[in-house]
Amino acid sequence: MLDIQLLTAISPIDGRYRNKVDGLALYFSEYALIRYRVMVEVEYFIALCDLPLNQLQGFEKRKYDALRKIYKEFKLEDAERVKSIEAVTNHDVKAVEYFIKEQFDAIGLDAYKEFIHFGLTSQDINNTAVPASLRDAVHDVYYPLLEELIGQLDQMASDWRDIPMLSKTHGQPASPTRLGKELKVFVERLNTQLALLKSIPISGKFGGATGNFNAHHAAYPEVDWAAFGNKFLNEHLKLEREQLTTQISNYDNLAATFDNFKRINTIMIDLCRDFWTYIMMEYFKQQIKKGEVGSSAMPHKVNPIDFENAEGNLGIANAVFEHLASKLPVSRLQRDLTDSTVLRNIGVPIGHTVLSIKSIQKGLSKLLLNESAIKQDLEDNWAVVAEGIQTILRREGYPNPYEALKELTRTNSVINARSIAEFVETLAVSDSVKEELRMLTPHTYTGINLY
Repeated sequence: MLDIQLLTAISPIDGRYRNKVDGLALYFSEYALIRYRVMVEVEYFIALCDLPLNQLQGFEKRKYDALRKIYKEFKLEDAERVKSIEAVTNHDVKAVEYFIKEQFDAIGLDAYKEFIHFGLTSQDINNTAVPASLRDAVHDVYYPLLEELIGQLDQMASDWRDIPMLSKTHGQPASPTRLGKELKVFVERLNTQLALLKSIPISGKFGGATGNFNAHHAAYPEVDWAAFGNKFLNEHLKLEREQLTTQISNYDNLAATFDNFKRINTIMIDLCRDFWTYIMMEYFKQQIKKGEVGSSAMPHKVNPIDFENAEGNLGIANAVFEHLASKLPVSRLQRDLTDSTVLRNIGVPIGHTVLSIKSIQKGLSKLLLNESAIKQDLEDNWAVVAEGIQTILRREGYPNPYEALKELTRTNSVINARSIAEFVETLAVSDSVKEELRMLTPHTYTGINLY
């Protein structure tokens, strides 16, 4: 079997593109999952000490720091030790419990180690560790990257705020717009969805084998375990506790998060396709980097590969997000194991999304505005002022203005500044109205600046 290296990895995320998404390994690798599980177990033990249970009242709080070092200083060798235990137990979460018990032995806390994983099921660990890792990855990696992209687009929208541009609806010339405004549309869409994403609760399941704190209540019926669980998740793990669950999380908030990711990615696909088309229309040229080639056969080509790569990776990400969102909330009775397999893939669509955002940023940074091509396209499409002319004529009570402009423009004849001017002269309107109509050009008929 080949050693796992960049060139032998099956997934391009772990191979070809690893250097672009390497930071995500701290949140979504097998090592990361084990570390987050250890964190939950340790914090749970500390929370039990704070309750306090009678058997833990003698535990010295000054030792909390030593306990937290177990996960804060968690090394690759520690993860390997957990995996070696798992090879015997054939249970990944039980292996974490045994690993922590070894650590308790090492620091002289063996008298307390039976309160590690006390009353819990593996899903109390998984359904808190995974949301915590996703929360941290989104906060540390995804939000800064997406906000940087939005800022980049916002700056471009500001720089090109006053540049008139021909619109294309149905692929055909339409009422002119401004280049900056069209970019600002994407800024607003992304900001709106980002705000929605941030509003979705990051929640977890914590309630024992089938969600009712059965074992906890049997051992300590005097304790309000639901209140304990709420406080533990809120204060120790910074999560919201799902109040009524089966053995596993309801996953509805997680599904909403993945649906939101998918909407943001869909907006970015729309952005990529627009810029790809603008480049094809020569509204933009691209910076040429010495030594690069655009085609193995055609030396003249400078391809919009960054937007194409982004679009492809966003499509893959959305396919996985779609499965995660539709599968995770569905489980047979109180629990089946399908969620466990699926949850291990959360990092895959996040990785493809991060890769896509970086590709879009790179593509945007290479753009060179070709203002002459934009102006020429406007000049070649004087028919687009027909909307403005007929609307002013409607205001004046002119008979059948739409039909008159349709007769003029809906032909295969060339419509230019001269033909529009000649048409205006034939109109039975006042000189002031004619002057108003003459002011309409493809370069000036751009509406109001909305930002």
